[in-house]
Amino acid sequence: MLNIKYELSQNLKAKPEDESKLGFGKVFTDHMFVMDYTTGKGWHDARIVPFGEISLSPAAMVFHYGQEIFEGMKAYRTPNGDIQFFRPEENFKRLNVSAERLVIPELPVEDALQALHALVEVEKDWVPHNDGASLYIRPFIIATDPILGVRPGDNYMFMIILSPSGAYYSTGLNPVDIYVETNYVRAVRGGMGYTKTGGNYAASLAGQDEAHKQNYSQVLWLDGVERKYIEEVGAMNIMFIIDGEIVTPELQGSILPGITRKSVLDLCRKWGMKVSERRISIQEISDAYDAGKLQEVFGTGTAAVISPVGHLKWGDKVMEINGNKIGEISQKLYDTMTGMQYGKLPDDMGWIVKL
Repeated sequence: MLNIKYELSQNLKAKPEDESKLGFGKVFTDHMFVMDYTTGKGWHDARIVPFGEISLSPAAMVFHYGQEIFEGMKAYRTPNGDIQFFRPEENFKRLNVSAERLVIPELPVEDALQALHALVEVEKDWVPHNDGASLYIRPFIIATDPILGVRPGDNYMFMIILSPSGAYYSTGLNPVDIYVETNYVRAVRGGMGYTKTGGNYAASLAGQDEAHKQNYSQVLWLDGVERKYIEEVGAMNIMFIIDGEIVTPELQGSILPGITRKSVLDLCRKWGMKVSERRISIQEISDAYDAGKLQEVFGTGTAAVISPVGHLKWGDKVMEINGNKIGEISQKLYDTMTGMQYGKLPDDMGWIVKL
């Protein structure tokens, strides 16, 4: 169990007056959690301190060799004022999967959960009250050794910062338009695609930029070898409903094993739907569309939960999905997931953890 030291700020910031204008990742709370790692000593000096700048050497390994990992989760306020999390242990388990791949020391899940609860308890007044708004939680680990040399670090810093964020869909649950990237690749099997590390997101920026130039909001990535099998969207996993069957790319080491993805599949199986995790080509999706069997397409992720797709552009072909409207299953999944997260529906899956 961590012995957390508290150094609380004497200059608390004013809370945002209009929670409908929070946006995402722009406002931060008064405090952050920090803990250090030293080879031979392990994790030590757990503390909650005022949110502020950190001091690192310009030679810190994280800047030069990208040894860093992170997670994203949320705290939700229920109608009666309670605060709760959605499957937080899964996030910290995944953090350790990323840590193993990037040769970063494991962080005990129970310690990470203790740190999370302690920090959010201090900052509980920052959890928004508006429907759809939440407290975004960003845990991360960086290598801090001031050494230029390609090797795993000996010193690391684990931090958690918090950001009250508005509803992802400020104008309602509207379908997004997605561009299929055929020139660049984001990840390959054997690489880091299944981890949550900044390098994966940097690799996605060129495709994202091209999508924006064509007035599409997201990129759908194909496999890095044959460039024909569907992988994931920039910030989300992707799912298709083809002739009544939920189909999503299987986890083969090149896409992120999303916690929302896992939860959606569990719900669909519980509802008696046919679910397939397998390789699926963009050609198969195109053929299903032409045959009138492509009923719904949606992304899954922490930020949006469910993001319905209205148009899918592959080369010169533009596929309009479900009349550019959210589908019945997408809506049901969104309502069920957010209902549990915000305490408006009972949690019969054992996913909710109270503060």
